[in-house]
Amino acid sequence: MKDSAAMSLEQQALQVQASQLLPMITRKFFKLGYQNMAHQRISQQADNTQIYQGITRAQHEQFGDVMIKWQLSMDDCSSEFHNEAKVLRALEQNHKNLIATAPSVLAFDILHLKVLEKQQTLTLLVMPYYAQGGLAKYLTQPLTELQKHQLIMQAARLIAHLHNAGWSHGDIKPSNFIINNNHSIDTKNPALLLTDFALAKLIDPNSVESAKKNNLKTSSGTPAYLAPECWQGCSTTVQSDIYAFGIMLYEILMGERAYKIDNQSHEPIRDWAIQHCQQSIPLLPSQCRRYQLILDKALAKRVEKRYLSMEEVLEDLSYL
Repeated sequence: MKDSAAMSLEQQALQVQASQLLPMITRKFFKLGYQNMAHQRISQQADNTQIYQGITRAQHEQFGDVMIKWQLSMDDCSSEFHNEAKVLRALEQNHKNLIATAPSVLAFDILHLKVLEKQQTLTLLVMPYYAQGGLAKYLTQPLTELQKHQLIMQAARLIAHLHNAGWSHGDIKPSNFIINNNHSIDTKNPALLLTDFALAKLIDPNSVESAKKNNLKTSSGTPAYLAPECWQGCSTTVQSDIYAFGIMLYEILMGERAYKIDNQSHEPIRDWAIQHCQQSIPLLPSQCRRYQLILDKALAKRVEKRYLSMEEVLEDLSYL
């Protein structure tokens, strides 16, 4: 784990690099018709300091208010951007006459430019901008039991739609659900969309991956929502999406995650693994007890004890 001094130096270096990169990227965006740009985030990939990623809010004459997810790299190594665009387009085609599952792809561009005397590839994924933000922020306000149940049902349906379209997500969590203000202006009962498909993959029903015991090497994903089998070397699946939904269900009901670690932990990976693999499933208070059986089955440590599909989860939720 990096100490605060090292992190501070990295952040300072990133700020210097960003001050050189962003003006050039801004000019490139402007030539593509984007205006009133606000760069909201820039970061480096943890395992490659030569790859920069960012999120920029902008306006476009044809598209309106947009969010641009972009990546700048020495070569075309933007596989996660290609993957996300492919999943979004597949969902749009699959559900074009049904409920919207995810944001639409307004544009996907791969550009080449010279930055800091080096030839670089700039990949852009452009989607509508949703002013009301994400579910994670929405959950910080007081909610009624009915509102919580509606959010749980909506999230479950979106994940089920994704699975039915043939994809697993790989990173289910509240911050990857956004409020679709284009279809619902009622902030008390928002419509949700599922987003961030960088880790999504096609479901292979014949693929069974063995766990690597006593190994803290994990699949990609967010540690607070990562299923026990992922901590043992297995890749994410429909069942690991269901587990992450269970963590999220608890979070919607209780306002906090089912499992937590010390923010000052020197071994956060090991601590998260212990929480998910060894800690018992939390008990809900009396006012939420009707969800306990669903929570127990969604958060089962062993995959074979867990729900087989989100359709089964929805069926049980429909009885509440």
